[in-house]
Amino acid sequence: MAVTETRGIHLAAPVICESAEMWHAQADSLPVTRAPIESLSTDDSPRISGENEEHVRHLAQCVSPLPPIIVHRATLRVIDGVHRLRAARLNGRTHIDVQYFDGTAKDAFLLAVERNAHHGLPLTRADRNAAALRIIRSHPDWSDRMIASATGLSPKTVGSIRRRSGDAIPQLNARIGRDGRSRPVDNSERRRLAGEYARSHPQATLREIARESGLSLATARDVRERVQKGASPTLGGRPSGGPVHKPAAPAPASRGSEQGGVTAFALAETLLLLRRDPSIRLTEHGRFLLRLLDTHALANRRWEELVDRIPPHCAAKVAAAARECAASWRDAAQQLEERARAVDGRGAVNTIA
Repeated sequence: MAVTETRGIHLAAPVICESAEMWHAQADSLPVTRAPIESLSTDDSPRISGENEEHVRHLAQCVSPLPPIIVHRATLRVIDGVHRLRAARLNGRTHIDVQYFDGTAKDAFLLAVERNAHHGLPLTRADRNAAALRIIRSHPDWSDRMIASATGLSPKTVGSIRRRSGDAIPQLNARIGRDGRSRPVDNSERRRLAGEYARSHPQATLREIARESGLSLATARDVRERVQKGASPTLGGRPSGGPVHKPAAPAPASRGSEQGGVTAFALAETLLLLRRDPSIRLTEHGRFLLRLLDTHALANRRWEELVDRIPPHCAAKVAAAARECAASWRDAAQQLEERARAVDGRGAVNTIA
C-alpha cells in the first residue's frame, strides 16, 4: 500500500458506506498518509477499561512495520489502532501512518467496534455489550443481526440487550437487515407465506422461498425446516397439520446448522472466542484453522453476491466442488464431535484408542 507524504490532512474523497461490515471491508483500501501523533485523539474508544499495557509493549517491540491506524478525519479521533499509536509514542516516534475515514461520529464508532471486535486484540464481552446498546440507541432501525455482525455478539444477545433497554429505544415496525432490506419486526405473515410456498413447492431452493416471501435466507431456511418437521412456520405456532415433505437427501450446506449448541447466528462470536484461545492463536495449526474458518464464514448476503457472479457455464462445476468441500467439513465436524464425546465428567480427555 503506497504511502503519500503530506503536511496537511486533506486526502481521498469521502467514503460512503451503508453498514459497519461494508466499512470494515473498504477500510483497508483507504489511502495512507503521515500524521503527527500529538494531533490525534484517543477519546470515545469502545474499550471501557482502556488499553492493554502489555499489548502496547508487545507492539512496541515488533520489528516489522505495523499497519496504519484509521482516524476519523472530522475529529482526528483514532478509530482503529490506539494500541499501535501508544506503541509509537513509547518508541519515541513523532509521526505515524494513518488512513482517514470520512463519515459521521456515529459511523466512526460503528467502524471502531467492527474493527476491534473481529481482529487484533478483541473487545471484551462487556465492551461489546456496551457497544451494542449504544448502536441500538443510535441506529434503532437496524436489525439484531445487523448489530450482531458489527459487535461480534449473537443476534439473541443483541435482542436481549434491546429488550432490557426499556422505553428509551424507539419501537419501530420495521428494521434494516444485513442485506440492506427493510423488513417488518413481526414477520409472522411472511413466515406463513414462506411456509405455504415451501409446502406447495417441496423442491424449492432457499433463494426461491426467500424471494417469494420477502424473508432472509436464514429465516427461509428455518421456515423450511419447520415445514419439513410438520411444525408451524411461525414462531411459537401450533403444528400446521399439512403434509410433511421429507427431502430424499438434505443439501450438505444445510447440515450441521447447529452443532454443539453453536448456531450459524453465533458463528461470529464462536470465531472470536477461538481467536482469543492461546492454544489456537499461538500455534501454527491453530492459526491455519482460523484462516480456514475466516475464509468460509461468509454472510448469507456475500454468498448470494458470489453465487450471482459465477458464470452459468461454471455453475455445475462450482456446485460439485462446493459439495466436496462441504463433505470434508462435515467429516471433520463428526471427528471433532467424537473427540468431544470422549471427554469424561472431569473434563479430561479419554486417550484410550
